[in-house]
Amino acid sequence: MSYLDICIIGWNLNALMFVLNFFLAIKVISSQDRDTLQEESLVLKELKEELDNYYPYRTYSTFLTYAIPFAGFFRMSFRFVEMFFFFQKNQNTKMFDFMVYKYTNEINKIKNNRG
Repeated sequence: MSYLDICIIGWNLNALMFVLNFFLAIKVISSQDRDTLQEESLVLKELKEELDNYYPYRTYSTFLTYAIPFAGFFRMSFRFVEMFFFFQKNQNTKMFDFMVYKYTNEINKIKNNRG
């Protein structure tokens, strides 16, 4: 197996994770009503903007992750495992709750590290 074959497998796995993430987003969006989605979107937008103040190039790093073979696959696999344990521990929660948890957790980590 050549290095090119390994890279192609890695990019295919990244693409698979991108598609799975996309379908998960579509499933979450289709299961909510429009008003709830708008309210949740506003909350997430505020949290995302606060996080972007600390990590202004976060979007670019996400794109770069999917360009590097296997990186997107491992990143999303870890995120799916993290989601699974979050939903196991916190019964009757939604994806919105997980996203708020992730954003606030990241923001708090940055604030604690900066002193």
